[in-house]
Amino acid sequence: MKTIGIIGGLGPEATIDYYKEIIHHFNLKNQTGNAVYPEIVIYSVDMWKLVGLLGQKKYDEAVDYLVLRINSLEKAGVDFVVLSANTPHLLFNEIQSKVDIPLISIVEACAREAQSLSVKKCGLIGTKFTMQNDFYRNVFLQYHMDIVVPNPEQIEYINQKVFNEIELGIFKEETKNDFLEIVGNMQKEHNIEAVILGCTEFPLMFREEAYFGMPFLNTTKIHVEAILQECLKP
Repeated sequence: MKTIGIIGGLGPEATIDYYKEIIHHFNLKNQTGNAVYPEIVIYSVDMWKLVGLLGQKKYDEAVDYLVLRINSLEKAGVDFVVLSANTPHLLFNEIQSKVDIPLISIVEACAREAQSLSVKKCGLIGTKFTMQNDFYRNVFLQYHMDIVVPNPEQIEYINQKVFNEIELGIFKEETKNDFLEIVGNMQKEHNIEAVILGCTEFPLMFREEAYFGMPFLNTTKIHVEAILQECLKP
């Protein structure tokens, strides 16, 4: 098995979920009957430092910050690396171009999953960085799928709740219902066929696989499946 490297801390709740999901899914795939798990090295970074750099559009500094941590994981002996959040995938191509070790993209994995469901139009909710930038849209267009995001006021509301509640491990039923109302309106107005949970903490809030009769794509679970495929690849 290959050794997994994870850039964690983006945020901490999602990093915990990644570890648990990897172990859980590996158990499901393990045919030996023995408790054998992959080796995992986690580098938990300063989320607020990275968010600050992105907020100031200091993208080169943000790339260098993550590249240094990925290099540390490579020195620790990992075979590939994943970023345990959607937002830093804004810089995915730039980061990959500066490191030798392969990165596994959450966006590519999500696009393949959506394509397998024959979806043509997906709603996307996440941080403001994720919703307002084109890194999801550009990848999904390669798979002949469209991305729809909430309106500017809703984007601000979702982003506020992400950083003031969800990233702090606070999950309120009121916030969940507000998000569902936003998604429901997107379905009525734009005929979306699925929703991308573009924040890796969102699956901790939306536990069902579908709402309003359409799939809610759990990017953590989808990413973990791609991680395990890479881990077990000869």
